Amino acid sequence: MNARVHQPVHSTQHAASYYAASTNRHLAYPPLRGERRVDVCIVGGGFSGLSTAIELAQKGFSVVLLEAHQIGWGASGRNGGQLIRGVGHGLEQFLPVLGAEGVRALKLMGLEAVEIVRQRVERFAIDCDLSWGYCDLANKPGHLAGFAEDLEELRDLGYRHELRLLQPGQMHEVVGSERYVGGLIDMGSGHLHPLNLALGEAVAAQSLGVQLFEDSAATRIDYGSEVRVHTAQGLVRAAHLVLGCNAYLGDLNPALGGQVLPAGSYIIATEPLSEAQAKALIPQNMALCDQRVALDYYRLSADRRLLFGGACHYSGRDPADIAGYMRPKMLAVFPQLADVKIDYQWGGMIGIGANRLPQIGRLEDQPNVFYAQAYSGHGLNATHLAGKLLAEAIAGQAGGGFELFARVPHLTFPGGKYLRSPLLALGMLWHRLKELL
Repeated sequence: MNARVHQPVHSTQHAASYYAASTNRHLAYPPLRGERRVDVCIVGGGFSGLSTAIELAQKGFSVVLLEAHQIGWGASGRNGGQLIRGVGHGLEQFLPVLGAEGVRALKLMGLEAVEIVRQRVERFAIDCDLSWGYCDLANKPGHLAGFAEDLEELRDLGYRHELRLLQPGQMHEVVGSERYVGGLIDMGSGHLHPLNLALGEAVAAQSLGVQLFEDSAATRIDYGSEVRVHTAQGLVRAAHLVLGCNAYLGDLNPALGGQVLPAGSYIIATEPLSEAQAKALIPQNMALCDQRVALDYYRLSADRRLLFGGACHYSGRDPADIAGYMRPKMLAVFPQLADVKIDYQWGGMIGIGANRLPQIGRLEDQPNVFYAQAYSGHGLNATHLAGKLLAEAIAGQAGGGFELFARVPHLTFPGGKYLRSPLLALGMLWHRLKELL
């Protein structure tokens, strides 16, 4: 087994991933030096920040975006690349807060979020290997029964894309594995190269007048009617501030940071497969994801590598050998890959909230400070929805969408940053034990 490792997972450069090795040309954006005065300052150069910047610029706002490392350095440039409908888990839990119509609106926004990405890619001609087709995989009969309910609900919501329930004997149509007992095909979801999407959106934002700065970590924020964001060599003065750092917020705003648990997720990429091998694994080139608590998700890249991910870690420590940790998981699904080499291994932090709903809102004591975080694995689409909702709120056009998200209360993880990870790890262990019953 081989795996190319060029630098640590969390160096200041892009993770040594397949994505970084196959990226489109990365335009270099300078560090912030001196002072800028704009309508909106955005902290975070991932999808949350980029999408918000584009939406604001299209509304005529002047925008500065600050990225501590490089555009797409965090989860936006490291994730599994699965563009899947939905914005949360178990949305019925919010019925007491939002009511039936509010919950239905969240579900509809989960469909809209994918369309925002579709339209963004088309409008700006972003080369990011966007391909349509996704399948939820059932690990046990109960999952398949749940898929049947999902299908009916999606039809009730007016979902316009093809949906099809697969029975056990039909699984060979989508995956070359004996591990699953059914599936739900969704042709309105799909997969793409996430880092190329982020870099393409940065180019789009700049073309609209957004000022982008890399290697420009926000070191201090002075709140007030005019927000002042300090970096090592510069200062941004703005009427509004957007915090879009997600799992990498750290201590920049401890109150917001306490509502997000950074959890490690990891991916390996095989050597390029033959056309026959690739077709035998995933005949229709779909993105796939199972239903276990410690889920597996995987897909093919444009050059026919298997990208296999999962294994959420709550310890804050990355595995010493990601490929050694992930390869047995891959072989449990695809034992026929025993002789295939691993070319890349990488990981990063996703942000998880206690209720698994994205946190989109504004600070109670600072109404000109907005935030979006804690996507809990739905970041590729939900970040783009967040950008639209935040821009509408800043423009004074906030409708039901922003207000619905802002109405949902979010718990602060107990124990501070040192204890919240082990406490959640215990909770996830309990869910895994229940899964075995």
